[in-house]
Amino acid sequence: MLFLVLLLAALGGAVLATTLTVRGLRTVFRSSERSGWLRAAALLAGAGAVAVYAWGLLHLGYAVLRAEDGGAGSFPIEPCREAGPQRASQVNGYDVSLLPLRFECRLSGGSTYITSSVPGYVNPSTAALGLITATCGVLATTTARHARPPVA
Repeated sequence: MLFLVLLLAALGGAVLATTLTVRGLRTVFRSSERSGWLRAAALLAGAGAVAVYAWGLLHLGYAVLRAEDGGAGSFPIEPCREAGPQRASQVNGYDVSLLPLRFECRLSGGSTYITSSVPGYVNPSTAALGLITATCGVLATTTARHARPPVA
């Protein structure tokens, strides 16, 4: 069930990223003022942030799919095997974190370790693009307010 939720979220992210990209490109071609360029940059950086996060969701969903596979050879949990057979034999479950994206293996002693199921560039890239989006959005709003003539 969790796999389907992650898959639908990734698909929704892909649709949102596409929509933001189209709006950003339309803004680039229609605007000549500075606030328009900043708005376009915010939309395109936002599209990048959503796209990278959706890519991470796909990786996380695949790890959940492999973890929930109950077939032969399903113990220890497949994504948790990368830590080696000694550590993997102590795994008794897993946790999924959506912010930041990560797949954690729970050990019988109560500790956890993070696997490399989600590529290492996903969380920093999403954060950096999110900050660029917010900065450009605030600058675009501020520039647009100062460019408007005062209402009498």
